[in-house]
Amino acid sequence: MNSVHVLAAGLLTTLQDAGRPGWRHLGVGSAGALDAWSHALANRIAGNTDDAATLEITLSGPVLRFDVATCIALCGARIDARVDAQAIPMARPVDLPAGTVLELGACHEGARTYLAVEGGFAVPEILGSKSTDLRGGFGGMRGRALAMGDVLPLASRATRAVAAVHAASWWIDQAPDDDPFPTIRILPGEAPDVIEALCDGPLRVDAASNRQGLRLQGQALTPDTARERISEPVFPGTVQLPPDGRPIVLLADAQTHGGYPRIAHAIRADWPKLAQLRPGDSLSFRSCTPAAARRALELQRQRFARLALAIEGRSRAC
Repeated sequence: MNSVHVLAAGLLTTLQDAGRPGWRHLGVGSAGALDAWSHALANRIAGNTDDAATLEITLSGPVLRFDVATCIALCGARIDARVDAQAIPMARPVDLPAGTVLELGACHEGARTYLAVEGGFAVPEILGSKSTDLRGGFGGMRGRALAMGDVLPLASRATRAVAAVHAASWWIDQAPDDDPFPTIRILPGEAPDVIEALCDGPLRVDAASNRQGLRLQGQALTPDTARERISEPVFPGTVQLPPDGRPIVLLADAQTHGGYPRIAHAIRADWPKLAQLRPGDSLSFRSCTPAAARRALELQRQRFARLALAIEGRSRAC
């Protein structure tokens, strides 16, 4: 069987694809890649469809041995990646011969890197997705992060010989847009009295943040709507305000319901930026309109379409 052996697991490495939408009414979250942009771009570079499963690497990566020759791509946060003494570049296809040991170290200028492998990973789909749901304990590698000794089956079979590690001469500018990082655009929610204060100054990402949500530190906010309340639907992007006044921005592993006031919603075009924030990073919010949010997402999709055409037109080594 064509496979990848996990020699070291890294801090938090999970299998993720485009997620499992359509099940929130049954209490099942979407999961999926936090930075859907980098995930999809890595897949395109490796010759896959956008929704193929990738490895989402958080802060520091695993050590992997490939049983079969293949092509990989790395996108997202810049990561220390090496095969022996040879550095592996980002955002371009890289051929690996059978038996290659790929060492993935620390992430820089972001929190998450995505490793796509030609053909993707052959793990079972649950509710239409291969994504790991850490809160539910299912999907991916039995609902957990990778561990030393795991063997990941690959969907593709070797069709060519690769004599040595080879990176393509071309590369892709992987930035999703030109909006200055880390400004996050938000739509006002049910507590308009706190939006000005929320946008007034920078906030800092707390170390307790995870795939469920970013916990933010800064001047405490107190909305007029703060009170005990009936649990209401929440979604990735929802900005909640707990009783301590420290906002939480929900991410892909968000619960389906919550009782905290929903003071704002981060626009979808800026979710990749949220995914790349590290503990201690600062961010600012800026209010925008629904029309501006739709326009930002459309521009981002147009940029991806142009990059996809450029990738398809390249004469790749993979």
